Formats: sequence, C-alpha cells, structure tokens
Amino acid sequence: MKPPKFSYLRPNSLQEALDMLAEYGDDAKIMSGGQSLIPLLNMRLSTPGYIIDIGRVEELKGIREEEDVIVIGGMTRHVDVEKSALVREKCPLLTEGITWVGHNQIRSRGTIGGSIAHADPSAELPCMLTALRGEIVIMSREEEITVSPEEFFLSYLLTSLEPNQLIKEIRFPKIKKGSGYAFEEVARRHGDFALVEVAAVVELEADGTIADAKIALGGANSVPFIPEAVEGFLIGKMPDDSILKEAATLQLGDLDPEGDIHGSKEYRRYLSGVLLERALYKAIARAREGVFV
Repeated sequence: MKPPKFSYLRPNSLQEALDMLAEYGDDAKIMSGGQSLIPLLNMRLSTPGYIIDIGRVEELKGIREEEDVIVIGGMTRHVDVEKSALVREKCPLLTEGITWVGHNQIRSRGTIGGSIAHADPSAELPCMLTALRGEIVIMSREEEITVSPEEFFLSYLLTSLEPNQLIKEIRFPKIKKGSGYAFEEVARRHGDFALVEVAAVVELEADGTIADAKIALGGANSVPFIPEAVEGFLIGKMPDDSILKEAATLQLGDLDPEGDIHGSKEYRRYLSGVLLERALYKAIARAREGVFV
C-alpha cells in the first residue's frame, strides 16, 4: 500500500516547526520517528495534506536531570533512553520497560514523544509515565503547558493534543533510593504489542510496611489505568503473600480490555491480576534487597 499525496515540510528549528503547525495544523501531521505514522499513512487511516518532519529540530532532543525528574526531549529516540546511564541510575523502571518496545530497528528510529502522542493503550511508555506520575510538556506558537497523563490520554489513540501543538518534552520522576520497581508484560512474541503490562514502584518503611505504591496497567483499558483501590489498600500493610494476592484482585472488575484474536476480554482481565501480583512481588523484593539497577 502507498500513502496518499502530501506536502513534505522539514523545519530546522522548534520555532519554525511551531509556525508550520500554526499555519497548517488542521491539515498537518507531525512526523518524528515515523514508526506509528507511516503505517497509518500507508493504510490510508490518516490522510494529512502536510507532513512536518521534525527530525532536524535539535531543541527537542536529549536527556537531562532537573531536581526530582529526568527530562527527555520529545524527539529523543528509544535507543538513547535504553543506553542512558543517567536514566539507568535515576529511573531504572524506564530502562527496564523500554526494552519491551518493539525490536532493535524500531527502538533505533522511534521517539519518546512519538510513542506518547500515538497513545496506544498497549504501549509501554504511556504505562510507565502514568505509573511514575510524570508530566508532558506541550508547546504551541502561543504557549507552553504541562499536563498529567490523566489529562493527556483521553481514549484509544486519542489525546488532548491540539492540531497546533507538539510534545516538547516528557518529565519522568526519579525513583527514590530504597524503593523497588518492576515492569511486567505478556505479548505473543517479544516486540509485539502487549496483551497486558504492569509498571509498579513500591516504597517501604523501615519496618518493612508499604509507605507508598504507584501502579499502572496498560492494555487493560482504553488508556493507562491507575488502580487507585489497590494503591490505597497496600499503604501501611506488611506485604506478605496473602496481602499481595488480595491486592491483585481488588480492581479487576473495573478493567474493560478489548478482546481480539490474540486474547479475549476475560483473559486480559485475568492476566492483569497475574501480572500485577508478579510486579508487586518483584518491586518489593528489590526494595528489601536494596537492588536499584
């Protein structure tokens, strides 16, 4: 299949890209790595009149540390995050989870901002960003705003991003020393879209009880899902087998995954509980053992 005809624009700066979006926004699509957009074009699921390729916009690339967060530019490639010593040291959940994104070829071209903007509920980055309670910085020619994942992800492949806006950067909170983390996923093959995935960060008190738990599930709803009842239940508890098993089943009825040829709705709901329990065990074990990388 071939894409529809379009005009190809290639800005050299962030300001130039924003000017193009302001002029052509309703009839334009941003292309960063192209790993999601090109298939949509080829299948005629998207038919923009203009493609704005931001590959030359250096202001949107890079990884840096700011106080309690790791800031990653929207045009930063998956492979750069995967190999970053800073990310591995300060936010190892991201290092662990990003290896599940596609295959080497995809991670060498795909971008962090592109994955977030595509908003596939089975994608790893939206799930991890939601679990970490990160933020998305959005720019237009007129303003810059910062939104939470809950504000950004609206439904399947739908976000609050306006036609004249692009993702400038994503802010991932650092994981505190003494906390444990885990990313668990089941896919038909490694590199395929997840049937279900779970990202978890657990902080323990000195006496071994749970001080805080941050969890998100992907593939289980139309957007990354925070099991608030589970998080609330865990705080203050001593995490033994019975507590973790109970926690893993608390909110299964609130999940509404889509069934398809790869797995039924019921299977995905069941799998959510299994992976949640597994992620909690691993995160707690790492917190107890002081294993941070």
